[in-house]
Amino acid sequence: MAKNVVPEARDALNRFKMEAASEIGVNLKQGYNGDLTSKQAGSVGGQMVKKMIKAYEDGMK
Repeated sequence: MAKNVVPEARDALNRFKMEAASEIGVNLKQGYNGDLTSKQAGSVGGQMVKKMIKAYEDGMK
């Protein structure tokens, strides 16, 4: 498991992940989510990246 550079960011990243999953209709639970399909897990990661890019672009305006 990778370590966060800023340990305090763990909770914020988990909230961000849950928000992204909710937006695309993937039901995540706290803790282990090994029952997700690869497609679902990839969709959550992709949604997180989209949101990060949008936030960055909005910050450049």
